[in-house]
Amino acid sequence: MPLDPQMAKLLLVSPDYSCSNEILSIVACLSVPAVFMRPKEQAKLADEAKAQYSVDDSDHCTLLNAYNEYLFNNKSRDYCWDNFLNERSLNQADNVRNQLVRIMSKLDLPLTSNDRSSSRYYTAVKQALTGAMFMQVAYLQRSGVYMTVKDNQSVSLHPSTDLSGKPQWVLYEEFVLTSKNYVRTCTVTNADWLVAAAPHYYDLTNFPECEAKMEIEQAYRRMAQRA
Repeated sequence: MPLDPQMAKLLLVSPDYSCSNEILSIVACLSVPAVFMRPKEQAKLADEAKAQYSVDDSDHCTLLNAYNEYLFNNKSRDYCWDNFLNERSLNQADNVRNQLVRIMSKLDLPLTSNDRSSSRYYTAVKQALTGAMFMQVAYLQRSGVYMTVKDNQSVSLHPSTDLSGKPQWVLYEEFVLTSKNYVRTCTVTNADWLVAAAPHYYDLTNFPECEAKMEIEQAYRRMAQRA
């Protein structure tokens, strides 16, 4: 696949969660310049427009909603202009997605979706993201600061995120270093999903001592009880 290994892995695991159609759209949107526009002089209006697509525990699902609405509105230039969407980026994403669909077909990977009205619709997407991005995770410390898992770097959620509050576990697309460390394009995850997706990575014998380790230990206990 003509993608970063992590994005390729995301496409490969997506049929396991019956959401390969949605993951295709998300990967396509992540492969092009920013989909959302936020001109300084119209920042408030742009934020209000973005809010209509927002999923409060997943920036990735927010991207998915914007892409779906772009298609629903027949890829209209006026719709993009009125809603502060980057038409050129979305058009590129559409082309990338079509290429990836052809690759999925060659690899005999099924194109699947959960019912959009089902609670599984977004949950499956978040689980698939966890299955591929388990190395890019941060945990909220008691001090109120996020620490990346294993390498223990202090980070903050980027101001552009739509996540509400401060969730315990977040996975992130990008590590941004400016005047401070930020993680950008984030989705809420949890310890149970992480240990199920990557027991090799979350092996307690190789896990550094930190607050997150206790949560991981509890997740393994819950897994053993369910087995």
